[in-house]
Amino acid sequence: MKTALIHHPVFELHKTGTGHPETPQRYRAIMEALQDDEVLFNSLIVKEAEQVSRGVIQSAHAKKHYDLIENAFASGTEYLDADTIVSLKSFDAAVYAAGGVCLGVDTVMSGEADNAFIAVRPPGHHATAENAMGFCLFNNVAVAARYAQNKYAEIERVAIIDWDVHHGNGTQGIFFDDPTVHFFSMHQYPWYPGSGSRGETGFGRGKGYTLNVPVKARTDALHQRRMFENALEDISRDFKPDLIIISAGFDAHLTDPLGQLRLEDEDFAAMTHVVKQWADEACSGRIVSALEGGYNLKTLGPTVKRHIEALQQD
Repeated sequence: MKTALIHHPVFELHKTGTGHPETPQRYRAIMEALQDDEVLFNSLIVKEAEQVSRGVIQSAHAKKHYDLIENAFASGTEYLDADTIVSLKSFDAAVYAAGGVCLGVDTVMSGEADNAFIAVRPPGHHATAENAMGFCLFNNVAVAARYAQNKYAEIERVAIIDWDVHHGNGTQGIFFDDPTVHFFSMHQYPWYPGSGSRGETGFGRGKGYTLNVPVKARTDALHQRRMFENALEDISRDFKPDLIIISAGFDAHLTDPLGQLRLEDEDFAAMTHVVKQWADEACSGRIVSALEGGYNLKTLGPTVKRHIEALQQD
């Protein structure tokens, strides 16, 4: 299968300060791991991310939120919350990050690639419609989901699958009352940011279109994979997406300093295959996968590489 890799050097210019886990080295570690495997790298459709307009981002965010991120550093703001830092190039990186996931949508929808992985930073799934938080400025996958629905007539329903160790509270909130986007999150619980219980299932017309699978710390990997597979089986009975977007956080890895789960590279590959099977059945294989967490610099690159290899396999 043809897989696109979308990235941009500006992702390395979002500076978060000494000791911050969401470091520019995350982007570098991923790109070096992929480039070191010449056979794999040369098999990818490699593209640089593009910016998207204010209007595209505001399809998922309030105007005041966009304005805050755009003007934060220039106005002297460095901390948007205790964990979320901005620097000179942070706004540019955030716009390219959202744009990179939208370019992933375009690349898959045009048929140029069967699926895409976007090596973005900053991550996005904690960003709500009105607030930055948890290292996240704009919600990249939410922007891309709205972009796909607004641009392509054949994209009515989108499934967002979030396997980051932290609950994707921002994504959930943006689509909580929307029956056209099914949000599924499997995450450590209780853990940051404190949301993501089984009882959070949507609101109004969106009731039943949010599924949270909380996972206890130190749950063994095989049990967690079965939970993931069972959840996708349940969702697929009633929801047929036209596009699947993965919030691909790798901080549920056994070695990650910000989580207490036990997944390893082959577990992420196995989950990727399960998502691919659903995509093949539901939406002609269309998958767009965007980086969220993953903070062990020694393991992040190889884990992402294994995810991409799984995306490529028939």
